[in-house]
Amino acid sequence: MHREHHYKLKVTWTGNNGTGTSDAAAYQRSHTVSAEGKQDMLCSSDPAFRGDSSKYNPEELLLTALSSCHMLWYLHLCADAGIIITAYEDNPEGTMVEAHGSERGRFTEVTLRPVITITDLSKEALALSLHEKAHEKCFIANSCNFPIHHAPTFIKTDNS
Repeated sequence: MHREHHYKLKVTWTGNNGTGTSDAAAYQRSHTVSAEGKQDMLCSSDPAFRGDSSKYNPEELLLTALSSCHMLWYLHLCADAGIIITAYEDNPEGTMVEAHGSERGRFTEVTLRPVITITDLSKEALALSLHEKAHEKCFIANSCNFPIHHAPTFIKTDNS
């Protein structure tokens, strides 16, 4: 039996400069993402699409969702396997192509580049193999139609 989970947000456009969408250059792409009991997140479009570079854009949020979901599954799998991770920092990168003519714009690939601090480098091979298992379990990755690559780096915890 499948369990369903439902998610609710509110996305509010905040970019009306007084004339609404009277012209493509007349409004800002700013919007606020909010959810009950959480801080608001200020967003916009990518600066290439007339957005505000000081705010998160949808493309960055997609990378965030992929990286976060992968990390949370990976940490869980490491804990189950007796691998002690003391730090995890990812620097994901994604490539998106714009739409031209009848083509649709889309992401073509994402690479997750986590730097993982591990207490026992003798378990590095097992730790590396768990990335594929985390990828298989990641709800977000399973919802994407483009390749998601993993390029982890392991460092040993300095116990001195």
